[in-house]
Formats: sequence, structure tokens, C-alpha cells
Amino acid sequence: MNSAEELVQGIWNEDRPTLRAGALRAGLHLLSLLYRSAVAARNQLYDRGLLRQEKLPCPVVSVGNLTVGGTGKTPTVILLATMLREKGHRPAVLSRGYGGSARARITTVSDGKRILMGWRQSGDEPVLIARSVPGVPVLTGPRRILTGRVAVERFGADVLILDDAFQHRALFRDLDIVMLDATRPFGNGYLLPRGPLREPPEALRRAHLLIRTGGTEREEPPRGVPPLPVFRGVHRPRELVEAATGRALPLTELRGVKVCAFAGIGSPEAFRQSLTALGAEVVAFRAFPDHHPYTLHDLEALRRQAGESGGGRIVTTEKDGIRLADFPDFLTEISLLRIGMHIAPAEAFAELLFSRVRY
Repeated sequence: MNSAEELVQGIWNEDRPTLRAGALRAGLHLLSLLYRSAVAARNQLYDRGLLRQEKLPCPVVSVGNLTVGGTGKTPTVILLATMLREKGHRPAVLSRGYGGSARARITTVSDGKRILMGWRQSGDEPVLIARSVPGVPVLTGPRRILTGRVAVERFGADVLILDDAFQHRALFRDLDIVMLDATRPFGNGYLLPRGPLREPPEALRRAHLLIRTGGTEREEPPRGVPPLPVFRGVHRPRELVEAATGRALPLTELRGVKVCAFAGIGSPEAFRQSLTALGAEVVAFRAFPDHHPYTLHDLEALRRQAGESGGGRIVTTEKDGIRLADFPDFLTEISLLRIGMHIAPAEAFAELLFSRVRY
């Protein structure tokens, strides 16, 4: 991270204040109040019907959250698409395509047969979803009503999954899933840019169910959460993958191995903890910003770090592997940890999901 990002992150984490941070905190607080007013005004327009939600001729499931950063939305989307496909549905995934350069109103990342775009055009998460669920079309675009129509009319989708769409109220949804970080569900309690909240906690009244990730099994939902079905989401490492070949290796390959790890995701510390839990000795770790576009300079620094720390294996996430596609030589030197989402209780979650997509 650069110094400005680190300063803002420190304010979000309520680190020890400095004079510079205090001045910035005051400015961010003022902007946060303006942002809160804009969010409240927009939500009132939808709540009163002055802004209309459009409805598509098939069920729509949304996965989103209240805060910026990683809560497990992408692995949850992958899980939902897999569950629906296994039950005979024809799901399609709609994403905004954050970080991608494509400016078209509708971009087809995957037609369900082939991946048609790279991460630089579509963003890393849509490509990861397309790779993880072969046979499921993935489309990006700022207006989900448009991408949804294409998914239904061109690809025959009978269920649409919206990735990161809790705040996208223009499209009616039959099931609104909100992911919450159990350790800090509302961040520092402030809206952007003073804190990580996209909306105030009372926005959860629009949700149909909550999935809590991180933290411990016994943590109670935080105050301010409405009486909704609450499920537990657990990130589970599945296998180690050779980045260059795609060959899957057992997780036992990490046990007792000195590892140099890096990650540019929403919660890099959770990735480090996963490696440690698998028995790896993480001798060096570097966190990059989410969606970070890697450079040759970054890769040389990682190689040096691995050599100096004595790391026998360089490991990163599958999502980071997507953004390393332009560096085939480096891919031969690294492994990817493939992680899936498990939601418990599984049977109750599946029953609720399929009851909502039954037209």
C-alpha cells in the first residue's frame, strides 16, 4: 500500500492517531456525512416507489455486503452456481466487473462454453467465477437489468446470481443474501470514506438472510441486526494447485514446509491464517491491495523475499493467480491455494435457497 492508503486504513482500524491522521479523519468524517445523506435519499426514493425496481422473468439471487472488502462474496457466488447447476437449473452470474477496462454496457466473460475475456478487460473475480463453474455464463456490466435480459434471452438462464449487488436496488431480487464479517460486521461504525460501511446497519432490513464469516463459531450476531435467518460461512481450503499447469496437489504438501506467501485480496490476513492452519510455516508474507495489478517489480521483490527468508514454496490465492496470467515464467514458480465456501447448516441453507428460486 502507498502511504495515503495506509493512513486511511489506519483510521478505519482505529489505530493510534497522529496529527496528520487527525486532520484527515476530520475531512473524511465530513465527506462521510455527505455520503450518508446521499445514500439515505436514494434509499428513500426506492422505499417510496419513486425509483422503480424492474423484474426479470426468472428468480434472482443477490450476494452482497454492507462494507467494502472481503467477506467471502465470490466463493459464495461460486457455491450457489454449483448448487443450482447440480439441481438442474441453468444459472448465470452477473457482475459489475470491478477493476476491468471494458466499458461496454454488456460484456460476456463466459458464454458457458468458453472464457472469452481476460481479467484486465472484465476484472479478476468474473474470470475466477467462470473458471470455477464451467458451463455457467458470466456477464458484466453496470446495469444488471440489461445483462440479466441477455443471460435469459441468449443463454437460456433460469436463475440469475448477482455478485456484489446488495446496493444495486434497480433490479428486483427473490433472495437477498448479505455477508457479514463476524469479527467486525460494521467496521468502525462509520460510512465511507471515514469507515468501510457502504450503508448504515439498518439497511439489513432489506436482506432475506445473513451469512457470518470469520471469527468463532459461538459469536452472537451484533446488535442492530434484524431477526433474520443467520448461517455460518466457513472458508475451507480444498487443494493446492500448480499455477502453471493447473495440476491439483493434496493440502498435505504444505505441512511443515517453509512458505513465502502473498495476497492482494480483501482479507489477506485470513489467507495467511489458512496457510498456518494447514501446517505451513509462513516465513514471509506480503499483503497487496485488493485487485492489485502485479508488475515485474512486484515479482522480483517477491522472488527476493522468498530467497532471503528461505521459503521453499511461494503460495498465493486463486484470485491472485488470475492477475498473474501475464507472467507465465512466474507462474511456474508458485502454487495457488484453492478455497471454497461451506455454509452451515447446509441442509437448511439449501432448503431456503431452492424455495426462493422455485417459480
